[in-house]
Amino acid sequence: MASRFDIRRQTGFPTVALFCFFLLYLPLSVVVIFAFNSGTSIAVWEGFSFRWFVQAWSNQQVVDASIRSVQIASVAAVIATVAATMAALATTRTRPYRGLTFKYAFINQPLMVPEIVTAVALLIFFSRIKIATGYSGLGYLMIAHAAFCIPFAYLPIRARLESMDTALETAAADLYATPWQAFRRVTLPLLWPGIIAGLMLAFVISLDDVVITEFVKSAGQDTLPTYMLGQLRRVVTPEINAISTAFLGISVAIVTVFFLISRKKT
Repeated sequence: MASRFDIRRQTGFPTVALFCFFLLYLPLSVVVIFAFNSGTSIAVWEGFSFRWFVQAWSNQQVVDASIRSVQIASVAAVIATVAATMAALATTRTRPYRGLTFKYAFINQPLMVPEIVTAVALLIFFSRIKIATGYSGLGYLMIAHAAFCIPFAYLPIRARLESMDTALETAAADLYATPWQAFRRVTLPLLWPGIIAGLMLAFVISLDDVVITEFVKSAGQDTLPTYMLGQLRRVVTPEINAISTAFLGISVAIVTVFFLISRKKT
């Protein structure tokens, strides 16, 4: 019997994989290293120091942008996760029917359409609402981020539902549980790892977004990524490296927790 194909055993695979990782992480390592540079150069090492982390922490614009980013990402992630959970339940706890594939494609549309197209569409749409209502607060950014993050939350939640055995839900129905009781006492506890994973993934995607934020935001609504972009257009200092390093650390921590939760078995 022929052995099963395994790409990891193919000739040259380890070399190619290591080379790809090297190209991917080398720029990140440079950013992290020079975040601890004591001098003002981002290319010449002048000694180890936490100077730029302290300066970034003392920068009120950075603090305000960070708080704003967390506020937007938190609200957007919650909205996206709730919508994604309902969509996942509607598309998995049903018999296959004509049009179901179209619904999958429609929910995942933000993943397939270039982000710049979504950003321009949201800019035009929200500009009309701003003119009609006069409101120009953070609500637009929260809604825009939530819409963009729905498929990112939907994928792990749907994957969790598809891996769950429906026998327990069927048994609950046989024991005269209402659909809501079956969901609250059976489906939801089993689905929690997928929901938490989708929530954290949506949070990270919103926290890192630049393109949609840049198009939708009003004056004085810079998030941390757009603030960094504005600073890079003027002058590049190790303070940007320090902010990027802190941002990278937070993102890696959240994605790691997402990975661990998504592997949890019940």
